[in-house]
Parts: sequence; C-alpha cells; structure tokens
Amino acid sequence: MWISGIEAAKRRLGLLAVYDLSATPFFLAGSGWPEGVLFPWVVSDFSLMDAIECGIVKLPRVPVADNLPGQPEPLYRNLWKAIGKKMPKKTKGALPDPQKLPMELKTAIDALYGHYEKTFDLWQKEQVGIPPVFIVVCNNTTNSELLRDYIAGYEREDADGNLETVHGKCGLFSNFSTDGERLPRPRTVLIDSATLEAGGDIDKSFRDAHAAEIEAFRREQAERGMASDITDADVLREVMNTVGKRGRLGEQVRCVVSVSMLTEGWDANNVTHILGLRAFGTKLICEQVIGRALRRLSYDVDDDGFFRTEYADIMGIDGLNFSDGPRVAPPQPPRDIIGVRAVTPERDALEITFPRVQGYTADLPPDRLDADFSGLEPYVLTPEKVAATVVTMQGIVGATEILTLDYLKAQRNSTIAANIAKHMIFEKLRDANEAPRMHLFPAAKRIVNQWLNEGHLVTKGGTMPAQLLYRELADEVCDIIFGALIDKPGGERILRALLDPYNPLGSTRDVSFNTSKTTRYHPRPDKSHINWIITDSDWEDKLAAEIEQHPRVVAYAKNHNLGFEIPYLVEGSPRAYRPDFLIRLNTPEPTTLIVEVKGFRGHDAMLKADTARNKWVPAINRLGRYGRWGFAELRSVHDFGPELDAAITAMVQVEPA
Repeated sequence: MWISGIEAAKRRLGLLAVYDLSATPFFLAGSGWPEGVLFPWVVSDFSLMDAIECGIVKLPRVPVADNLPGQPEPLYRNLWKAIGKKMPKKTKGALPDPQKLPMELKTAIDALYGHYEKTFDLWQKEQVGIPPVFIVVCNNTTNSELLRDYIAGYEREDADGNLETVHGKCGLFSNFSTDGERLPRPRTVLIDSATLEAGGDIDKSFRDAHAAEIEAFRREQAERGMASDITDADVLREVMNTVGKRGRLGEQVRCVVSVSMLTEGWDANNVTHILGLRAFGTKLICEQVIGRALRRLSYDVDDDGFFRTEYADIMGIDGLNFSDGPRVAPPQPPRDIIGVRAVTPERDALEITFPRVQGYTADLPPDRLDADFSGLEPYVLTPEKVAATVVTMQGIVGATEILTLDYLKAQRNSTIAANIAKHMIFEKLRDANEAPRMHLFPAAKRIVNQWLNEGHLVTKGGTMPAQLLYRELADEVCDIIFGALIDKPGGERILRALLDPYNPLGSTRDVSFNTSKTTRYHPRPDKSHINWIITDSDWEDKLAAEIEQHPRVVAYAKNHNLGFEIPYLVEGSPRAYRPDFLIRLNTPEPTTLIVEVKGFRGHDAMLKADTARNKWVPAINRLGRYGRWGFAELRSVHDFGPELDAAITAMVQVEPA
C-alpha cells in the first residue's frame, strides 16, 4: 500500500527521490537470500545493535547464566523451546485451568516479576508519574488469556454455581481488590491485534470502568472531524496506543498480554520487562519484539552530555536460529532378534504374580486426621525441579542484574499451609458424594504445618517454600501427605489399593515379546520363570547375578514388558513407575520384594520410592490376599551385595546369629 501510494504521488506530482527509513532493510528467511543480508539498494545502515551500543535506545538485558546445571544455554533465553509442548493448544471451548501452566513458566514469571516490583518501587520513589510496563508476548489467544488470568486474577463458578474470585499471582498486576471486587481501573489488559482488525469486542467491565476516558476519546475524535461512534475495537486500540501517556486511557496500565502485536506501531516508552512465550525463529521477529521495550523514557543528558542508562530486561527471546543440518545415515546391519518367553510348564514353580493397581483411596475417619511422617524422606526442591531460580541478566554493555525469587520470602509458612490444606480438601478428601470435607480443614492445616515444621521440606539453590503453591507441587505434597495418613490407635497407613477391575492380577506367565536389545543377562537363568533377563545397564547385570546367587531367593523377574506398574503423581499428572526387579523369597508366607537400582537420584526418583514404600506396599499388604510385599532401593552400584542382603533379611525377619 505504501509503494502504491508513492507511485501514485510520483505520477501526479513528480518525485525526485524516495528515502525508505525502514527499521529492517534486510532479507527475511525464505527469501532465497541468507537472512539478515542488506538489500543491495541500501545506501546506509544503522542497525539495532548500533543503536544499542550508542545508547540511543535502552540497553536490553537477557539471561546469560543461571543455576540450572547441565544446560547448554540459560533456560530463560529460549523458554518456549522448554515449555512449548506443555502449553495447551488453541481452543474455542472452555479455557484450561490457569494454575496448570508449566512450572518453568511460573518460575520465570516469579523471577521477572520480582525484579519488576523493585523497578516499580524505584519509579514510585522518583515520582515518575506513570508505572513501568511488563509485556507478555504470546502465540495465540488461548495462552494469552491463560497468562492474563494467572497474572491478574479471574472469576470462576464454585461448587454452588456462585462466582468466586481467584487472585492473580502478581499483586501489582491484579485486576481485583483484596476482597475480590474488580478494580475500577484494570492494571492488566489483553491486546489481540487480530481481534482488533476483525472488529472484536472488549470486556464490558473494562468499557464501563473507563466511561470518562472513553467519552473524552469520543470528543477528541469529533474535534478531529472523525466518527464519534466509538466501537469496542476503537477503545482497545486507544488503550494500546496510549499506554504510558498521562491523562489518557492507557496511562496506568502496568501489564500488557499481547497476541499478534508485532503488526502494531507501538511507541510506549515505559516498557521495562518483556517475557516471550512463542517461537522466535527469525531475526526480524526478535528485533520487532525487543523493540517494543527499547524506546527511552528520557532523552535528557547528564552533566557529561550523555544519555542516562536505561535498561529493559527480556526473557524468552533468544535471537538465534536453531536449525538442524543434514545428517549422514550409513546403512546399518540387521540386529539379532531374540524371543523372550515364560518357560512353561517346566518352570511354572518359579512363576511370580502381582496385583495391578490403578490408584489409592483411604478409609478416613469422620472427624479427625492423623499422619505419621517418620518413614518419609525429605521433599527436596532444587532448580532442576522448578527451573532456574537465579538468573544473570546482561547486555552488550552496562550493569549486570541478578534476578532471584527473594520476594517470595514474604510468604509465611502458615499461609502456605492453609493453601495446601485447602487444595488437599478439594482434591483428595472428598466424601462419597464427591463433596469436599470442609470440616477436616483445621486438621488438614495442622498436618501440613507439622510436615513443614518438622523439616520434611528442604529448599536448595534459591528455591522457596512459597513455590509449593504452584499447583503441580501442591499436588505432589498433598499426595505425599495423603500417603502418610494413619489410623491413630493402630498407627497403620489407612490407604486401600484400587485394583484393575478387569485384570486385577498379573503374572510372569504372560511374558512374550521379541527384542533386539543387546543389554541382557544370560539365557535360561536358574531362578527365573522367563528365559532371558533383559537389562538396561551393566548395573542391572551385576544385580541379576547377585540375585541368582542369594540363598533366600526362590524366584525373580526383571520388570521388562512384565506389566508391573506403580501409579504415582508428578506435577499433578498421573504417571506409571516400573521398578527394576520382583524377587520372591523363601518364607512361610508368600513374600515378594520390589527392588529398584538407582545410580543418580533426582526428584522424580524420590517420588517413585516414596510412593512405592509408603503407599503401594501398605495398601497392598492391607488387602491381605496377595501375600506380604516390601520395597528396597539399592544405590551402591559398585557392590549391591550388602544392600541386597540387608533388604532381604529385613523382609524374612531372620534374627542375626
């Protein structure tokens, strides 16, 4: 359109020269030229990097290091790469639960928002008059609405059909007061340029809350000789175009959640933070997004005649292209295939059977809750679990900034315990009619406080107890505490196992598959119903040899395609844990030991072991009809003998000589 207009002016008026002051005078990806190569007709180029180095714009700071080990680059440099597959797809139905956003995203928001709070306080102290602005750039409207709700709060229907307010995670961005009423001036707005172009509507409460500003905008339009009938799209576009401008509709906006915003000519100069939540595959897109934060707030010079340094802290925008090159694929010789089968009927005496568990339930007392945490190992929060908690932000010049989660220290243990107890009541402790047992809330809070105060939570690497309020971690903690519930008089776990109603019992008799795996213990082991022991490491080979030689072992099986699984919870999602070995012991009553080999032990291994030891085993033993079961985790990978012998001795209850 611009070119057509210029050509029309040239034909009508005559033009001597046309100067194109494009911000991106280079070829894009897919043009047939290498991306970033300048157009051949460019006379002079002053790139974005030149502007940054000269201080004409703000200095962008991006993550250059964090405390998450084993990563080739800082996690928050290219956040979408880590969480893109975990985010919900675009949908026209009901929105997913905002509390179920990926934990890496929640931690990134906490880290960047904690720094925003400091910036906001500094601007208040310096009486700037307008707030700094935090931008979230999303890939679609589903994710933008989820982020807006998570950050600024939202309303939902409770069990009785009444509206209740869920407060946002970021207090300065909240659109609701502490008593749940919607604020007259929203602090967070969602801008969808595609909706604006299509003439979409905006939220009625926003329009009503800004009746005076909208009327002023209507008068301004009339004075300019433009239409006075202002549509909702006009209002939202006015909000976007006046962010940071005193006396205008967008003056006090603090957070902008946007979709397709790159098509807009946006000139707000009070943007200080950007969080990118989409793929940034080209140099052009990266420059356009970063440019939203680079307009300076002030062009006044200091005593030395230079602009004062201004910063923009940016996460999730890498600026690099990740492309995979061609790979040579030489022909591969065929691999040996072996058949793994149960040896029947010759070895039926070595058969091992096991219950197939789908879940757990508890026979809760009507008026009390008690828990025994003595058998639990600590619940350890590390950056590997919740994402980076210390991030170094740095630009090509200027000061370095360290982002942490220190602002979360303000959350008291009693507040954390109350929120986790509420989550437990609504998610775990429901009656036969699926109604939450609200009368158990005081007892649940007492138990959560007990768990916190007895040192069962360990935080490392800058993680904070307040992160337990992430829904995924709250689910895990509630699941652990739920497994520790006991019957006070007997002190026994009160869980019951829920078995597969159609196939409650599994057996080594059902094993039959082919494999080309080269890691396998010798054929026809003496004490196994199965003809091969298929292993995953040399550790398991060594353990299989130890099990074969132990005098107390009657039979054993490697849990490979055996179908033995222990259900457990990770980040609120159900998972299936497959321990390494099942061992049947020489005892008067049927006794089976579950054995796991673990060299490196992370957070997920702790959840598996805790579920097996404190939920699955007590729940099955309580049923009584599947014999006696136990669980052992072996970690001495260089010598399994002593640990294995100790675990078997504990199960058979042999008194030492």
